Amino acid sequence: QVQLVESGGGLVQAGGSLRLSCAASGRTFDGRTFPDCAMGWFRRIPGKEREFVASISRTGAIRSYADSVQGRFTMSRDNAKNTVYLQMNSLKPEDTAEYYCAGSTKGVVRGKNEYEYEFWGQGTQVTVSS
Repeated sequence: QVQLVESGGGLVQAGGSLRLSCAASGRTFDGRTFPDCAMGWFRRIPGKEREFVASISRTGAIRSYADSVQGRFTMSRDNAKNTVYLQMNSLKPEDTAEYYCAGSTKGVVRGKNEYEYEFWGQGTQVTVSS
């Protein structure tokens, strides 16, 4: 089983920046590990369904973003460190949410749906004050 642990959340003023990290460990039953996983970030805003934020392919060559974060957030990965990152700039109060890291061995590209991901972290809270 692949385990994912997020970190880096916190309280920040509007206009500020945060960088979230997601560290992966373990392997699937058939031996696949972090470099074999496409990765995604999702968030749950209070009172709403969990929504897609960003995704990155196994090599990092393909990235996708939700319209609401395009141009402000950047997702990256370091396969040597088994870690993905979400750099969040120009934060807005509406970015306040629990942020979740997700992994997929299903061969997805630009995965924007929860069902495309098999592994999930516990989440990290981001609060943006106005």
